[in-house]
Amino acid sequence: NAGAVKSIIAATTVPIQLGGGIRTLATAEAWLEAGVSRIILGSVAVKDPAFVREACRYFPGKVVLGIDAKNGFVATDGWAQVSDISAGDLARRFEDAGAAALIFTDIDRDGMLGGANVQATRALAAQVKIPVIASGGVCTISEIEHLQAAPEGIAGAILGRALYEGQLDARVALKAISEGA
Repeated sequence: NAGAVKSIIAATTVPIQLGGGIRTLATAEAWLEAGVSRIILGSVAVKDPAFVREACRYFPGKVVLGIDAKNGFVATDGWAQVSDISAGDLARRFEDAGAAALIFTDIDRDGMLGGANVQATRALAAQVKIPVIASGGVCTISEIEHLQAAPEGIAGAILGRALYEGQLDARVALKAISEGA
């Protein structure tokens, strides 16, 4: 996948975030030097929290905490394992670490085009000062507008399948965001 990621970096001026398999400072540094704007650390936040804190110190503003949750509890290892740690508890553990943002994915909704878990995303955002980015199931302009208007301060939303399948047009979504700002 490294070749594909490097090709994407070379082909666009859009900031690229990359997650998956980043477990050492050397790997994080290599990707940042290759042109990735931010690295996403997910399962490693449960398995090696000291590494996540260290990465936040070494790469200020470049580390995003990825929290994938099932029924409110953090899932790891490509969603194969569900821990006994709630999404809110994990997020609060890193409140002072200096993460640039937190991506929250409700894995029961991801890729299903059934709508984001706006309630859980807002609840998580209310628990921390880290900017929260919604992920998993976002598929309508209305959802994006609800997330944007949330008093808890949702910082953004990740769109995937809804774009790929033509349910949402990126230009329309960006226009809605800029008009709502």
